[in-house]
Amino acid sequence: MTPVNDSAHGAAASIPTIALHDGTTIPQLGFGTLALPGDAGGTAAGDEETARVVARAIGAGYRHIDSAQGYLTEVGIGRAIAASGLPRGDFYVTTKLANDNHRPDDVRRTFEQSLKRLGVPYVDLFLMHWPLPTRYDGDYVSTWKAMTELVAEGRLRSVGVSNFQPDHLERIIDATGVVPVINQVELHPQFANTAVREACERHGIAIEAWSPLAQGRYLDDPAINEIAAAHGRTPAQVILRWHIEQGNIVFPKSAHPERMAANLAVFDFALTDAEREAITALDRGEDGRGGPNPDTFDWIPDPS
Repeated sequence: MTPVNDSAHGAAASIPTIALHDGTTIPQLGFGTLALPGDAGGTAAGDEETARVVARAIGAGYRHIDSAQGYLTEVGIGRAIAASGLPRGDFYVTTKLANDNHRPDDVRRTFEQSLKRLGVPYVDLFLMHWPLPTRYDGDYVSTWKAMTELVAEGRLRSVGVSNFQPDHLERIIDATGVVPVINQVELHPQFANTAVREACERHGIAIEAWSPLAQGRYLDDPAINEIAAAHGRTPAQVILRWHIEQGNIVFPKSAHPERMAANLAVFDFALTDAEREAITALDRGEDGRGGPNPDTFDWIPDPS
C-alpha cells in the first residue's frame, strides 16, 4: 500500500471543484497520463511504470486522474488507486473512448473493458476522444447516443466530449437533446480556441484544457517570465494560475516529484487584471494550435 501523508490530504483539499450541469462536481486540477509509460504502453513494464508514477502523484495530493483507452494507462492507474488505500469516492477518474471504438456496440464493450482495467465499479467521466467527422460515414451522433445511455446504468456518472468544434457540439445536442458536461480541448495562452469556448459557454459546458502548458513551448516567453518573477513563481505555475482564473479544468503531467508538487501550488496567489490580460494577449489564433485540427483529424490505430 502506498502511504498518503497529511500534506497530500491538505493539497487535495486545496483544489477547488467545478460544478457541472448534471449536478456533479469535478476537481479543477488533476493529473494527466498521456504517454506516461512511453514506448512500453500496453506491456507489463508500462503498467508498472504508470502505477509507480500515478502512485507518486496520489502521494503528492492529486485525486483527479485523466486517462484514455488509447493512452494504455488504465491498468496502471487502477493499480495505483487500489494501492493507495483511499476510498474510491476520493478519486475522480476520467477515461476516453478510443478512435477505433465509435460503433455503438464497441462503445459498450470497450467501456466494460475500461472498468475492468481500471478495477473500479464506476467511472466519473467518459469522453468521446475525437469526433472523427470524416470517419464512420460522418456519424458521431450514434456514438454519442450510445455513450449517454451508459449513465442510466449506474457505472458512469457523467458523459462528455473532447476536441469537439462548435458545429460538432450543435449536431449531437440537436440530435439527442443531451448536452455534454465537458469538452476537453487544446487551450493555452497562444491558442485561446475562442469559438469553442463561446459555444461551450452558450450550452453550459465546462472546458478542460489539454496541453495547458503547450508542452513547454512558451515557458521562456518574456511576458510570462516577468509575471513569474513578480510573484516568485515558475512560468508553468503562472500559466496554470491563468487557466484556473479563466475557469478551465487542467491536468498537467509530470513524472518528477518536484514538478508534481509545483503544479499543485497554484492556489495561494492571484494574477492582477493587467497580468491576466498580458497572458491572454499572447493568443495567436489558429496559428497557435499545436495539435491536430478536429475538423480533419482521422487517425485510427492500426489493428495489427
